[in-house]
Amino acid sequence: MVSLQQRSRPIAKNVGRLTRTQLYTKRGLFKGQKKGVAPQKEAQAESKTKTVGGAKNGGQRQVPTTKARAFYPSEDVAVPTKARKAQRPTKLRESITPGTVLILLAGRFRGKRVVFLKQLNSGLLLVTGPFKVNGVPLRRVNQAYVIATSTKVNVGAVDSSKLNDAYFAKPAVKNATKEEAFFGDKVEKKQYPAEKAQEQKNVDKAILAEIKKVDGLTKYLNASFGLSRGEFPHELKF
Repeated sequence: MVSLQQRSRPIAKNVGRLTRTQLYTKRGLFKGQKKGVAPQKEAQAESKTKTVGGAKNGGQRQVPTTKARAFYPSEDVAVPTKARKAQRPTKLRESITPGTVLILLAGRFRGKRVVFLKQLNSGLLLVTGPFKVNGVPLRRVNQAYVIATSTKVNVGAVDSSKLNDAYFAKPAVKNATKEEAFFGDKVEKKQYPAEKAQEQKNVDKAILAEIKKVDGLTKYLNASFGLSRGEFPHELKF
């Protein structure tokens, strides 16, 4: 007979053997629930009668049960509450270091393997394919949507001083008005900046020189990640 403690023992870190619903049923937590109806509160009257002294005061007076506010703002404008928590920099996972090969799990390039360069001030990760290997350009990704592998590439020769959050800011694009869309007037499309294209080539050139030193690393970065039947990500070693 398998005990409840053995059945609820986790398969891996943060991966339980039973779901929350199964544990709820096995432990019999539904037996201790209080399903009684809460007593209804009596409706409070808006005013009450109060005895007042004095010959000219009538003896009684109607007084409101809830006292009105003593102060009202001159302008009825909602004021946002101040945040009490201080903004702290995002902590980088220990498994992610410069040169680590990451697997993207979301976004346009999900399933692709990329090379991590550095962490930006916003907390996002700066990665590249390189573009010449698998078509992934310089991008910012959240570390919550990547898998860190044990494969590493030497990125000491990469100059990423110009790459920051402002580098990825998109310029304002003028949308076509209703008249232009009706008459078919073409809106000029902005070309990709030559400076960013050159920066991509400079970064990829330094990384490709290190990738070519390792046999099979180019094919590894070019291959897409996927799971077959019977494979579980928490049991794999990357």
